[in-house]
Parts: sequence; structure tokens; C-alpha cells
Amino acid sequence: MSCSTLNVGAYLNLNGCTQCGISKLSWFRPACIFQKSSASFVDHLNLSFNNHSLVRDIHQFGCSGSFHSVFKCSYESSEQSAFTGSDRKSDSERVVVLVIGSGGREHALCYALQRSPSCEAVFCAPGNAGISNSRNVTCIADLDIYDGAAVVSFCRQWGVGLVVVGPEAPLVSGLVNNLVKAGIPTFGPSTEAAALEGSKNFMKHLCDRYEIPTAKYKTFSDSSAAKQYIQEEGAPIVIKADGLAAGKGVIVAMTLEEAYEAVDSMLVKGAFGSAGCRVIVEEFLEGEEVSFFALVDGENAIPLESAQDHKRVGDGDTGPNTGGMGAYSPAPILTKELQSRVMESIITPTVKGMSAEGRKFVGVLFAGLMIEKKSGLPKLIEYNVRFGDPECQVLMVRLESDLVQVLLAACRGELSEVSLNWSPGSAMVVVMAGKGYPGSYEKGTLIEKLEEAEHVAPGIKIFHAGTAYDSEGRFIATGGRVLGVTAKGTDLHEARDRAYSAVEEINWPGGFYRHDIGWRALPRKQHATK
Repeated sequence: MSCSTLNVGAYLNLNGCTQCGISKLSWFRPACIFQKSSASFVDHLNLSFNNHSLVRDIHQFGCSGSFHSVFKCSYESSEQSAFTGSDRKSDSERVVVLVIGSGGREHALCYALQRSPSCEAVFCAPGNAGISNSRNVTCIADLDIYDGAAVVSFCRQWGVGLVVVGPEAPLVSGLVNNLVKAGIPTFGPSTEAAALEGSKNFMKHLCDRYEIPTAKYKTFSDSSAAKQYIQEEGAPIVIKADGLAAGKGVIVAMTLEEAYEAVDSMLVKGAFGSAGCRVIVEEFLEGEEVSFFALVDGENAIPLESAQDHKRVGDGDTGPNTGGMGAYSPAPILTKELQSRVMESIITPTVKGMSAEGRKFVGVLFAGLMIEKKSGLPKLIEYNVRFGDPECQVLMVRLESDLVQVLLAACRGELSEVSLNWSPGSAMVVVMAGKGYPGSYEKGTLIEKLEEAEHVAPGIKIFHAGTAYDSEGRFIATGGRVLGVTAKGTDLHEARDRAYSAVEEINWPGGFYRHDIGWRALPRKQHATK
């Protein structure tokens, strides 16, 4: 089973319904859309679709078993919405949204967007099996997200009023440039602004020019010169590939030999291709890492709630770095005073500096910070230009504002008029990964009891990052990080207990997880003991 694949015209005549684009269709009652089902109707749409949850929903409305439709039925979702009464927008203000990406971050964004009162429908390209199983999201598996013209064409055909780009690669490649040029509101930076993540050397130079606190560094393209500098500085020291390296281009070398090996792997052996043709050699900062997120509209920035993730693969923050094995929100280390300092000394100078450089930034600034042990002050380790994963999962389950309207305000340069509402309490996500990750891991292992896991306690939501369907329609693992088991609670202790109770319900012999997510913020006696 896979996500939907579509080839549908912009305007349709649906068995007696007036001609209208999808921006009108997705909130019609099923009696209009599905009052007659026939093979000829499918032929007219020229589509192929394979989605278990949608077919089940169609059957509930008396449609033929042979009928497969692109549209999610427009009945009200049975899921409890955080938005009620006066928060709900009028029909004319509802927006069709396209989310770009296929991971846990994108699943969380789809979840938050489809709960927004002003969201009419959500597409996700290419999506994943978990996203396709959502009641109100349709995956577009065959849309090439690196083909700007194809994405623009899809948006025009389906009346998309907002595009949200999840991963960094299409941002760096210039997808936003194509969409904005076509007049399609898009949340995410241009390729010029995405250089903040696409080139660590660019980010470091920006810090120099605008006095943004960061680690001391030098950039090299010659391995001998880099090694000489490393010898002068001593270990521990940090070696970074300049470009995008799928989260694997940072080596924290505890010895000179490890540092030399990292330099050779990047500059001599080409371990990261063109991304490693230059390396940044950076001082080692001792302290506690924390994630800081701000929405930016080109001139203004507003902070999101705090979150903190766990990069190391093993309990006690041991083993190699990963894309993130879990996260929690809020992060106690980010006090209100510290957040204000981060905004004043790091985020605002960056936003102003990017504007002055002719690279106005629109999107999410994700600052990886080190709270230095010796000074207690924040320094910028690196920038990402999109929501973090798995931090996005805990932020999206806590967000109570209309995300569609918030992101549209960022696209329009109107964030100064926006305030964000968050649920009280805490949230935690525990990542389940394939055994062997971040090294080699087996694909195709069966995952069972996901639905049961979501019901073991209130406030649980499982986000999919690397799943697919097998031939029998069952979930299987296809990636390194596979599931983000997320839970809300009145405090971090309750969120943690709920998340781990759901993890333990899942039947996946091919997976593993850390047992101590949140250990920095919880008394040691509350940690898992496994």
C-alpha cells in the first residue's frame, strides 16, 4: 500500500455537483460527492489511489467497493478539536494546504494543520504510510518535490492557498523561490536565506558580521592546513562538513586522532560528497544543548515554546549522534530570562542581518544552542531553517493557535500582530528506531498494535517517520527513525509515563528506543529503569 497518486484536472463535475475546484469540494457533504459511484467516475478523474482508511470511510457512506476517490469525505472529524465556537473561521476563509516532506515532522505538521479552523484540506507530498492513514490528509506520492514547476502546477490545479515546506533539501534547492514567484503563499525560506543551514561557513560569517555569539572557528578546504590548526588548538574539538549531510556531518572529536580522521573522511575520502568539500573546525563548547525555535516573517520574529531533544543514541546520552531519539517541551533550562537573551543576542540580529544582506528570511529559525557551563550564557552552535524533528512533534501537540493563520501571517509579513497559545502542561516524544540505527538497520520489519498504543492513556499521538505498508496492508519499518510516540500530560512526569506506556504496547521486535528521555529535566528516581 502507498499514498495516493493523482492526475486530476483543476475543475470537476461530480455527478450533479456544480463545477468547482477542490477548494470548494473538500467540505461538501458526502451525499453530494458520493451520491453515485461508478467506474466511469474514476476514469473521468484519471487517478490511482490506495488508502485503507479512505476506502473504509467511503464504504461507510454506501459507496461501491470498486470506488476509490482522492477526496477525504467531508464529514466532521470525530477527533476532538482544540478550536471551538468563535474560533472557527467562515467557509470563505478556509485554505487548502500542501505540506512538503515525508517524515515525522511532516506528520506532526499535518496533524496540527488539519486541526486548524481555517484549514479546508491538507495534502502531503510525498507523505508516508502513517500520514496516508490520517482521516483528513491525502498523500501525493508521485509529486516530485524538487520539480518546482510540477509543484506550482499542482497548487494551481487544486487551489492550494498555503505551502509548508518541511525538510531542508527542497528549501536549499530553491522550491520556495518557484512558489513565491508564482504567487503561492509559502512558509519557508528562499534558497538564498536557506544558506543559513545549507552552508555552515555562511552562517559563521554572518555571526562575525553581526556579533552573534558562537564558537570560535576556522574554515578549511585543505586537509593539511586543517590538521595543523587542530594540532594548535588541541582536543576535544568539533569538525563539521560545510554543506547538508543528512544530520551526519558533525564529528565531536575527543582526541587529535579522531579529529584528523574526520578531516580525512571529508576532505580526502569525500564521505559527504560536495557537502564536505570544506570543513569548519570549531572549538568544543561544554554545557547543555537546547533547541530554540522562532517564526520569522522577514523582519519580525516570535519565539515558539521551548523544547529539548536527545541526540545521542544511547541511554545517558552515550553513543553516536543521531537525528534525535526523543524530545520534550517545555525545557526547564530555557527560563524566560534566557529566552529573552536568545532573542536579543541571537535571533533578532540574525533576522536583521539577513535582511541587510538581501536575504530576507521567512520561515522557522531553529537555533541549536549551547548553554555554556562556565558562563551560563547561550552560544549559537548551528542554524536549521525548518522545524526540528523530533521537537516539532511535541510543539505541534501543544499548539492551540490556528496554525494556518499563523503561517499565513508569516508569509505576509504580519507576525508582529500574532500571539501564540499553548496548552498547559508538558509533552514528550520517544523515538522508536530500527535496531542498528544510526548505522545499518534492517528494513521491512513488521510493526503491530499501533492503534492500541494510542489508546492506552489520554493525550497520545503516534507520528510516523519511516513506515510503509506491506502487501497485506500492515505497517512495516522502512527507515532508521521510524515512530515518534508522543504524549501530553499535566507535567513532564505524566507525559513521560504516558509515552512509555504507549511504547511498551507497540509490538515491534525490530525496533529499539531510549529509556531515559527527559532525564535532564526529571528527578533521577523518575527515569525508566530498563
